Amino acid sequence: MKTIYFDNNATTRVAPEVVEAMLPYFSQYYGNASSMHSFGGAVARDIAAARKKLADLLGADPSEIIFTSCGTESDSTAIWSALRANPSKKHIIASRVEHPAVKNLCEKLEQNGYRVTFVPVDRQGRLDMDFLKESLTDDTAVVSLMWANNESGVIFPIEKIAPMLNERGILFHTDAVQAVGKIPIDLGRAGVDMLSLSGHKLHAPKGVGALYVRKGTRFSPFLVGGHQEQGRRGGTENVASIIGLGRAAELAAAAIGDENTRVRALRDRLENALLEKIPSAMVNGDRENRLPNTSSVAFEYVEGESILLMLNELGICASSGSACTSGSLEPSHVLRAMGVPFTAAHGSIRFSLSVYNTQEEVDFIIENLPPIIDRLRQMSPFWADARRKGA
Repeated sequence: MKTIYFDNNATTRVAPEVVEAMLPYFSQYYGNASSMHSFGGAVARDIAAARKKLADLLGADPSEIIFTSCGTESDSTAIWSALRANPSKKHIIASRVEHPAVKNLCEKLEQNGYRVTFVPVDRQGRLDMDFLKESLTDDTAVVSLMWANNESGVIFPIEKIAPMLNERGILFHTDAVQAVGKIPIDLGRAGVDMLSLSGHKLHAPKGVGALYVRKGTRFSPFLVGGHQEQGRRGGTENVASIIGLGRAAELAAAAIGDENTRVRALRDRLENALLEKIPSAMVNGDRENRLPNTSSVAFEYVEGESILLMLNELGICASSGSACTSGSLEPSHVLRAMGVPFTAAHGSIRFSLSVYNTQEEVDFIIENLPPIIDRLRQMSPFWADARRKGA
């Protein structure tokens, strides 16, 4: 049975070109980049080349890129660094729909004496800008807001928020794990102080990420050790994966047009057909201002887990929300924050596409999902009750 993979916001296939670029660093170029000999020095130069490729994708300077192990490490590093840079300030601002890598850290910090303000979003997943502005105080050490939401795909106005924070001297971090490689990003004009990304969201391997730190930003290392990453992140470099991330950044830069045209069109074809064929279905989030690959669709009066199990029997991979919270039976905190009705939040499915998806795959889902929803609703007492009430 063929696998039809529509869960790219959870993780992506490693691009064949990335695998090819990585392989020599396991057996041929295995030197330590910190060594004095030329064998290790050649590896150090290749890491520098990968750093430049990633910087080019982001519109940054290579010196502003720190390689890490993942997006979560990058998020933690950024927030902890901001707090250490402002030890007298005890206020943090994030949004109610942040990824657990930021949300759970903020909640932990709240238990340890910090004051955290979580900015709400509206029914479309859009940030309450007035609430954000009113929440800023002289005690605010850092604002951490995702560039794009991993479940709804909704994009926050990061470039509009940055000047407001820069004027007040408040450090600004953005978790851009879902945005990098899907929408154009130019950190030369964005105005953010720190940005997190993860390799496995853009067809690089798992276990490698990066943190952008704008020149002049006060920075305190999270992992203290050797002199790697200019003393900003200790630990021997994950060379093969760093090379892979650099190659993936090159591919992402070349494919950004395809992502925002062909992939977007496939997403819209899938979404529009499902809304047409399935009653009591709705899109979660702003349908205009969102990632081109992401569609969160709610099917009322059915359980998302049941939908996923039946899709899985057909080889279709999707998700009910963040991969980091998929073990929970509760509706996602993102959908709850958006005010999605309980009957819809439980039946929400996220389809996230990539450049590897095809129209044939989209049409296969369009053909097979409506009968699945109909079958599950026939077994649902909630659907029968809603029908009696004229829903």
